[in-house]
Amino acid sequence: MSSLKFGTSGLRGLSVDLIGRASALYATAFAHHLLKSGHAKPDDLILVGRDFRESSPAISATCIGALKHAGLTPIDCGALPTPALALYGLQLKAASLMITGSHIPADRNGIKFYRPDGEIDKQDELAISAEATAIIDTFIDETSGNAENRMAEAEALFLERNKGLLPAGSLAGLTIGVYQHSTVARDLFGQVLTHYGARVVPLGRSESFIPVDTEAVSADTIRLLKGWAPEHGLDAIVSADGDGDRPLVADETGEPLRGDLLGLIAANFLGAEVVVTPVTSNSGIEAAGSYAVTRTRVGSPYVIAGMDEAVAAGKANVMGFEANGGTLTASRFTVAGKPFDALPTRDSFLPILATLYAAAQAQKPLSAVAGSYRLPFAAADRLENFPVETSAALMAHLRASDANLADFLTPIAGVTSKSDIDGLRVTLVDGRIIHFRPSGNAPEMRCYVEAGSESEAKALLEQGLGLITAWAAARV
Repeated sequence: MSSLKFGTSGLRGLSVDLIGRASALYATAFAHHLLKSGHAKPDDLILVGRDFRESSPAISATCIGALKHAGLTPIDCGALPTPALALYGLQLKAASLMITGSHIPADRNGIKFYRPDGEIDKQDELAISAEATAIIDTFIDETSGNAENRMAEAEALFLERNKGLLPAGSLAGLTIGVYQHSTVARDLFGQVLTHYGARVVPLGRSESFIPVDTEAVSADTIRLLKGWAPEHGLDAIVSADGDGDRPLVADETGEPLRGDLLGLIAANFLGAEVVVTPVTSNSGIEAAGSYAVTRTRVGSPYVIAGMDEAVAAGKANVMGFEANGGTLTASRFTVAGKPFDALPTRDSFLPILATLYAAAQAQKPLSAVAGSYRLPFAAADRLENFPVETSAALMAHLRASDANLADFLTPIAGVTSKSDIDGLRVTLVDGRIIHFRPSGNAPEMRCYVEAGSESEAKALLEQGLGLITAWAAARV
């Protein structure tokens, strides 16, 4: 179980480390935490969902068995999007577990935990970890279990929410590709978009798991998108990561739009008064709407904490989004005269629908809608299979002194200022921004940049990743 740890969103690690006893251990620890904290009583319902990874059905079955042994009543919600599971849990006032590794490689997996009132927070993570430590040397029954299946009911509730967001027929005339790959959202996307009058073109469906990172879209994925867009005469292409909580939208040329732009469009669509977003989101967000902005560390627990603080302070119309585009709502909004209830967990459907609606209303290509926001050009990518020890050593070196940071960035430019909210976000003397941040739950080193043009942003990103690679090589 050495690879397992809590990161920016749930427990993650190698599938081989999670299958079997480890999944039973953490499911049992979560059940104990729910019962001890008063979030659940014996025999209460607890929902279990999963993505399409090869290891997910086995992990799900083990968790169902463990939850039964721990005194709760599991409900099998099958393979469905995380926001659909979360919404169903809120309606039933039931805790839930989502078996997913989101966008990380197929040999990895994880568990996302939800209390009856929404996502767990960092204190819950500590409590679950403490429970797991306390029982790790005891007998844990890892026998697989089965449970009543309510996947259809959970999906129907989520479809009802999304089919009521836009006016009827509001996407008529648009031809939208759905990159299905292996996301659990693939069929629901088709149903929702068809409901609003769009012509839907299914693309790239796969029966084997394909990790799609919507925050750092791979070159291979971009090649697919740019090929499909002209081939099918598409106005847009939409998709999501493995568990359907992070959106991917490409314009009429197949060029992916930044996730934080999708979140920003959703904020304006909702008429948000308070927006909570991580420090990695575009620096132009503050000037792009009439709302107050709160910046946080990376990860949905931090965004949710920021939203909760705003609601506790009496603020209305509070929402948040991450740089990956996953959009959360902490308030009930009124959209076109109808209520749109809070869903304080990442959702890919809201930002996708808001963005397509913006293009339909403007009667302009999606690229023109995106360009109208005039955000600084941003880019992001990651070095995969980058040892955690190496990234930790690099960050420690850069934080040790201003001289170390300046020397490291000498090949690029001088340093004007830095922020250490989450990773090191550096403003250079020429106004460009470069941000170094290790992944919270995978052996990856991420780099985010902003510049005055797309070419400058891509060049800066390449330089930043090159400096990281060179530093790591010099240590060997």
